[in-house]
Amino acid sequence: MSGTRFAFEVRPQIPPQLAHLETFANDLLYSWDRTIRRLFSRLDPELWEQTGHNPKVFLRRVSQERLLDAAEDRIFMEDYNRAVFAYDAYQRERPSWGVEQHLDPEKDLVAYFCAEFGFHESLPIYSGGLGILAGDHCKAASDLGVPFVAVGILYRQGYFTQTIDNQGNQVAHYHPTRFEDLPIAPARDAQGNELTVTVDVQGREVALKVWRARAGHIQLILLDSDLERNTEHDRRITYQLYGGDRTTRIQQEIVLGIGGVRALRALGLAPTVWHINEGHAAFSILERVRELVAQGQDFSSAWEAVAAGTVFTTHTPVPAGHDIFDHGLMLEHFSPFTEALGVSPADFLALGAYPENEHGFNQTALALRGSRFHNGVSRIHGDVASRMESYVWPQVPPEDNPMGYVTNGVHVPTFLASEWANLFDMRFGREWRRELNNPAYWQRIDDIPDHLYWSVHQTLKSELIARVHRQLTIQHRRNGCSEAEIERITRYLDPQDTEILLIGFARRFATYKRATLLFSDPERLAHLVNDPKRPVIFLFAGKAHPQDEPGKQLIRTIHEMASRPEFEGKILLLEGYDMALARAMVTGVDVWLNTPRYPLEASGTSGQKAGINGVINLSVLDGWWGEGYDGENGWAIAPHGPEFDDAYRDHQEAQDLFNLLENQVVPLYYDRTALTGNGRLPSATPEGWIAKSKASMRTLLPRYSTHRMVMDYVTKLYSAASSHQATLCEAGLARAGELARWKEKVRRAWPNVRIRALGAPPEGVPAGGALPIDVAVNLDGLDPNDVVVECVVGREDELGEFIPVEAHRLAPGDKNDQGETLFHLELHPSLPGLQFYQIRLFPYHPHLAHRFETGLMLWL
Repeated sequence: MSGTRFAFEVRPQIPPQLAHLETFANDLLYSWDRTIRRLFSRLDPELWEQTGHNPKVFLRRVSQERLLDAAEDRIFMEDYNRAVFAYDAYQRERPSWGVEQHLDPEKDLVAYFCAEFGFHESLPIYSGGLGILAGDHCKAASDLGVPFVAVGILYRQGYFTQTIDNQGNQVAHYHPTRFEDLPIAPARDAQGNELTVTVDVQGREVALKVWRARAGHIQLILLDSDLERNTEHDRRITYQLYGGDRTTRIQQEIVLGIGGVRALRALGLAPTVWHINEGHAAFSILERVRELVAQGQDFSSAWEAVAAGTVFTTHTPVPAGHDIFDHGLMLEHFSPFTEALGVSPADFLALGAYPENEHGFNQTALALRGSRFHNGVSRIHGDVASRMESYVWPQVPPEDNPMGYVTNGVHVPTFLASEWANLFDMRFGREWRRELNNPAYWQRIDDIPDHLYWSVHQTLKSELIARVHRQLTIQHRRNGCSEAEIERITRYLDPQDTEILLIGFARRFATYKRATLLFSDPERLAHLVNDPKRPVIFLFAGKAHPQDEPGKQLIRTIHEMASRPEFEGKILLLEGYDMALARAMVTGVDVWLNTPRYPLEASGTSGQKAGINGVINLSVLDGWWGEGYDGENGWAIAPHGPEFDDAYRDHQEAQDLFNLLENQVVPLYYDRTALTGNGRLPSATPEGWIAKSKASMRTLLPRYSTHRMVMDYVTKLYSAASSHQATLCEAGLARAGELARWKEKVRRAWPNVRIRALGAPPEGVPAGGALPIDVAVNLDGLDPNDVVVECVVGREDELGEFIPVEAHRLAPGDKNDQGETLFHLELHPSLPGLQFYQIRLFPYHPHLAHRFETGLMLWL
């Protein structure tokens, strides 16, 4: 039919007794409160799906009749009133005791900057793991009552939706978002006017509209450049998440970092802690320094004051994940800014210097230099990051530098299936929600009867199988497949038959994640999946970045393997990976497969989401699994180190993967016997499998929740940053200035500082005796109190590596005839037998956040 098609909505009037539905629709709390979402779904399940689970759009399109019927439905109104009561009670909750022990809700405020936030599929301003993690961080901050505000960008066109054509090509579809469909509202000033702030972009004043979203106890501030007063080019700065070229990227980061600070100021908010979640928001450091310089402070004092209250989290060991801008591009955008800072262009560019590219400005380097509290996102990643970023502290051994770690977690109320939550309510009461950080509490998982536990898992698996069948049918029908071909592809997907082993792999398709490792031995794989007594299905889903050609090739490879006759119906590739599909997969598969190339998986939270739902992890010991695996709660592939070439590592680890699948995973799943007093007898449930599944849930749920993660940030980083900034900013930044001048003095003198031993050390001392240690130090004008001389005592391991055990400080004394300061220690060894010691010298000041933050250290 020719002609233009015009759309309009018939919008209902919300009955007064259902007025809270509009409140629910405008609070992102719905993204993690299933009780609220269930109300919308019950009103019209089909419309709820059609509107993409978007409450605001749903309320505009639901029929008046359904609303009126619901208002007269006693059961619905009872559920509605319970939801209203729970919502109001949540809003009245005080911060948790642990938070109030470390932060003062009346004085402290954490400002959390991130380029993307993944609260829910109805707010499409996220692309993947970083955004989901940021959304979970915000949700847990709300649950715990952390004084918290999040800052991001409101993209007119968020990340793409994905289809896969009949050749296996990823097709990216971009859909501009209607802001009136989102749970946001314009921020307003005291006079009620819509709030805007401006940033300078290459000499142009770019206006940014400030939007607010409510998320339980916290608020999310979003910036938007799509305003009529801006040029067409500038309107497009915030148009697309991770879109455009390097110029677009630097301009987006100016909006996020500089515009974000200005938006908070315009709103009258005064953060005491500034958390930069990945380097995209590092320019916020420069803006805060500029503010202080404009108030009359010198650059160095302002820098110390700003850094004191800044927390920086790095999320990836992959070099491509760190934004680097050419010096020319930086000066194009920041020449006037350098003048406002009072520094030369060369000194400005040095803030982002790093060894690999002398002409590049590294946002990670800027964030590290401009913060005093830094962390990776797992124990392994913390170690990797301490080595990768060791250039910031060049003389300090990586294991001693200020880089720490806080292992990522997942928001349990969001990702724990409602079926599990209902079971916990039935078995444990509602108290379990307050015990998410208590490992001892979760031992009771073992008390759940096996048949009941298995029934819940099989229900979730059935729901996933039905969804996969439905989605694959649509996907292949659109691609022109015949009905007979679709029937062959989906013939093993029967929601009534959940006995087949289902293994899931779903994440961003990047080469280091090795999605195709399984295909290194097709013959062995075919034998595995086609065993008539013990068949296996592998279910793949995920997106590749639109500019990542190798990542898109991975998708084509999986498609090609899935199309081969021997794998038809046993290897399945789903398109359209998003939060909704992710929730279904991490709750419905039997095994979660993860095969990253060590040590490139910073954390990886999809396995955590699976594990808390009783899905068993089979993963390389990288990221979070390196500390989460305990030998009983899953399976582990021991990685080969980067000293081996990639081909060798891939081959060996693929063999390990197949060995585990063939000898442990598949046999355990299909073992339907139970150990009794009369030996092993047939059983209706896989006893051994259930035990391992319970171990997964029991051990991972309390350790890898974002409630634990956020409390780690509060206790280890936020509290320290708030206190440190308060200390340095006393008396008009007097202590910040003192510390800045001290650092400048130390840096000038350090090239001439020397340390030497006095006398030969004895080869042994009697038990209970003392070992005298004397050294002389040329301080080149520094005071003895400006340094620490330390004796580090330890053992050697089997490889001859020195393992520190304890450290002892040498006391300063008089000067010798050469003008050197003498330091002495009477070492009383606490270790028996053969041991070793080393002497190190490093600068010391009582107002350092970390004893080695200067990056300066000399070893005798």
